[in-house]
Amino acid sequence: MSGLFAERTGPRSEAPWDLSFLRVGALAALAVTAVAVPVTGLLAGWADALGVLVGAAIVTAFFCVSGLVIAWAGKIDDTFTLPAALGTFAVKALVLYAVLSALPADGWLDRRALAWAVIVGALLWSAVQLRWVWTRQLYYVSPPSPPRVPSPPPPSTRTADAQRGGADDPEIRPTRG
Repeated sequence: MSGLFAERTGPRSEAPWDLSFLRVGALAALAVTAVAVPVTGLLAGWADALGVLVGAAIVTAFFCVSGLVIAWAGKIDDTFTLPAALGTFAVKALVLYAVLSALPADGWLDRRALAWAVIVGALLWSAVQLRWVWTRQLYYVSPPSPPRVPSPPPPSTRTADAQRGGADDPEIRPTRG
């Protein structure tokens, strides 16, 4: 079979895709949102606070969708991850544009607060991902196999070498006496 779904002939990494950063990112976003929403509500108004809440939900959903799509593409073939990431990014950008455009200027939530929450949330999630990558031992190629340790020769071979005076063993030198 040729084309997009042709089988790979080279070695394929069997390492599972680790999506544990999604849990860490969601918890970080939840913690920041739990503080930002009431503070924004008290200082700027509850329409702004609702914008912060919706913005945080959008960013969290977008990062989770991206992680899952890229992991799914990587399970099929590692070369599909970049197109999956770029395609998902394009779809998310269009969805965000549609959401922001559909909201009325003087509606039930503040579009500007939502947009700022999206920016801050994206920066927060990016920081979480960077820290997650920096603190993990990740291989960009399969790690080499451990070296094989030669097994010691059987006992019968050792006694034969000793009887011959160790002629085959460079560490045993015959002595004259």
